[in-house]
Amino acid sequence: MSFHRKPIMFVNHVNIKVQNLERSLHYYQEVIGFKVLEQTANKVKLAADGKTCILSIEQPENVIAKQRGTTGLYHFALLVPRRSDLANIVHHLIAKGIRIGSSDHLVSEALYLNDPDGNGIEIYVDRDPSAWKWKNGEVAMTVDPLDFADLLQEGNSDEPWKGLPAGTVMGHIHLHVSHLQEAEEFYTKGLGFEVVNRFGDQALFISAGKYHHHIGLNTWAGVGAPEPSENSVGLDSFTIILPNEEYRENVIASLERIGASVTEERGMFITSDPSGNRIHLEV
Repeated sequence: MSFHRKPIMFVNHVNIKVQNLERSLHYYQEVIGFKVLEQTANKVKLAADGKTCILSIEQPENVIAKQRGTTGLYHFALLVPRRSDLANIVHHLIAKGIRIGSSDHLVSEALYLNDPDGNGIEIYVDRDPSAWKWKNGEVAMTVDPLDFADLLQEGNSDEPWKGLPAGTVMGHIHLHVSHLQEAEEFYTKGLGFEVVNRFGDQALFISAGKYHHHIGLNTWAGVGAPEPSENSVGLDSFTIILPNEEYRENVIASLERIGASVTEERGMFITSDPSGNRIHLEV
C-alpha cells in the first residue's frame, strides 16, 4: 500500500451522511465488515483494523434523502490488500444476497454497491503496479467485465466471514462536480495532484506518486449540477493527508492564489472545491 503512505499525498478518510444511523451501522458492520471505533448519538467512526478510522457515518438533524442531480459523492473506494480478500468478500456478499456491480479496470478489479441511502461504495484490489500501462503520462484504465470464475479461485468460501481485512485502506474517492475544468484547476494547481487519465470530456482521474488515482472527478450528475442541501444524505467531507506542515503551507498558498478559501477550525484546515465538496487538509 505504498501509494497510501507519506510522503505521497493521499485520501485516508471519508465522512458521509445517512438518514438512519442504526440502519446504516448495521449495514456497514454486517455487510461491509467494519468494526466500530467510536460511537455517539449521531455519529459512528469505523475501522477495518480496529484502530484507524477510515470511514465515519453521521445522521444530521432534519436529514433528507439523497438528492439526485447534485454534486458530491459518486463513491468512496475501499482498497483491500490481496486478491483473495476480494474473492472472500464476493463469497460473503453472495451469501448475504447482496446485489453488486463489478468491473475489471486493468489497474484493479472492483466491486460496486450502494448503502441503504444510496451512497456509492467500491471495494477493490490493485493489480501489481508493474502491470499498469502508462503512455504520455496517462495510465490505461477501462471498464471490462470482471472474471469472477478466475477471481473466486483465490478465495475460500468455507472459511467464516471475519469482516474487512486489517490492511484495508481508503483507496480513493470519486466525486460528482459541476464543471470539470474548474475542478481540474483546483485539484492540480491548488492541491498539487496530477491528471493521470482522462475519460473524454466527462471525467478525469488524478493522483500523487503515479498511483492510478486517488481522486476521480466526473460531470455525470450534469454539467453545472448544484450543490446538495447541507442536511442531505451524501458526502460531508473527506480528508487528504499531506507529507508535512511545510507542504500544507504551500498548498494553502496555492489554493488562495487560485481564489479558493481555506479556514482553520479547532486546529483543522478545511477547504472546499468549486463544487462544494469539503476537504480536510491534514499532515
